[in-house]
Amino acid sequence: MADFGFFLKNILVVSLAMNIGFIWKISYEQNPLSSSSWGNLPQKLHFYTFGCNGEKNNRKEEEEEEAHVSKNTGVLVSTTTSEIPDGGESVVINLDHGDPTMYERFWRQKGEEMTVVTSGWQHISYFSDVKNVCWFLEPQLVSAVKRLHKVVGNAITEGRHVVVGTGSSQLYQAALFALSPPDAPQPMNVVSAAPFYSLALHFHREDNIEFVSIDDRLLEIRATQMGGDANEFNKDEPYIELVTSPNNPDGTTKQAVGKGDKGILIHDLAYYWPQYTPIITAADYDIMLFTVSKSTGHAGTRIGWALVKDREVAKKMTTFIEINTIGVSKDSQLRAAKILQAVSDSCDRANQKEAAESFFDYSYKHMAERWKKLREAVNKTQLFSLPSFSTETCSFSGRTFGQLPAFAWLKCEGEAVDCESFLRKHKIYTRGGKHFGASTEYTRISMLSRDSEFKLFTERLPAIMS
Repeated sequence: MADFGFFLKNILVVSLAMNIGFIWKISYEQNPLSSSSWGNLPQKLHFYTFGCNGEKNNRKEEEEEEAHVSKNTGVLVSTTTSEIPDGGESVVINLDHGDPTMYERFWRQKGEEMTVVTSGWQHISYFSDVKNVCWFLEPQLVSAVKRLHKVVGNAITEGRHVVVGTGSSQLYQAALFALSPPDAPQPMNVVSAAPFYSLALHFHREDNIEFVSIDDRLLEIRATQMGGDANEFNKDEPYIELVTSPNNPDGTTKQAVGKGDKGILIHDLAYYWPQYTPIITAADYDIMLFTVSKSTGHAGTRIGWALVKDREVAKKMTTFIEINTIGVSKDSQLRAAKILQAVSDSCDRANQKEAAESFFDYSYKHMAERWKKLREAVNKTQLFSLPSFSTETCSFSGRTFGQLPAFAWLKCEGEAVDCESFLRKHKIYTRGGKHFGASTEYTRISMLSRDSEFKLFTERLPAIMS
């Protein structure tokens, strides 16, 4: 019994030490540059609404969004303004990333309907369909992808090979590999019209060839290099042009602008969905990239797909993913398939009496309301401006509206020459124009954060004086 008491005492000491460490971590992450951050510790701990038994206190469903910590910035963000002692002035609002947490509320309403149950013996094999070009692609995901595109009418799937990837970023790399010649004397240029998606800059190397050895096989990585703004590229040689439409970061509709007939196109259509833009026609390109991250909001599922016209290109893209990650998680694929089918089902039931609101109706209304509030906030000050978009009629919904981009391309007017730094002084984190091949007068702001965070942002923005 004495031994047990000694053991229990040790456990309590260890638990106390761990909790002290946790408290210190909260204090440090809230303000890592401040030596006096302990002074506000009671306020910081207030964000963590946990009871003594480790379970969350009961709250209304509308306030059930969790507080979270941004790993990249060490910033603690509260979920409801009422929980913040000073009304939100001390909170850093991180709108740098396009983390699509806006969609949480819709999917919460689905409850257990979206649960995917997997038995321990299922999905053990690497292989899904050996007869398919993309042999690790789950048939259920193929069906869900083709059905959703048919329902929305935003892309042609007939005569296309579907290639699945761990997000569309991996598919972009796979496409570069498939399109770049292995024996080129120099790296192939990759161009995109500015402002262009900043992540594309990180996928190019200066060296000519790199070899990766996996399972005693050698994969020859074709080298590419960023050729800059497609509007200014005038070399008389083959190149790859990435066309992102609607564009990230400015939300505009894009077309290929490269000169001559030596360009090979990759179309990134991650945002070509009816909550962001009117669907005008079904996209019909050689390589089209999509992702569940922005279509349904399930970024953590890490599933993207490519619709590829040429069989050999699809095979080379599959080879890249095979060596890069030995396929793509079957569990994630089946979850994505379930989600996409649910979206299609909600659209099919939309015209029925007493039917629940479809996913795209919900998302469109949410995006429209957010853009309305942001424009109202910007119009209250002379410091900022936003782009305007012409209206078009959406063939999917029948609505006539202008673009409702997932990101706002905000311009700082007047003396503020670095918009990202200017907003950062007011504890609003964004991603500046320099990351997109554009002027520092611009900065990109995510429109996809949780409701409470977006509300705090639209309240703080017009209050900025200088």
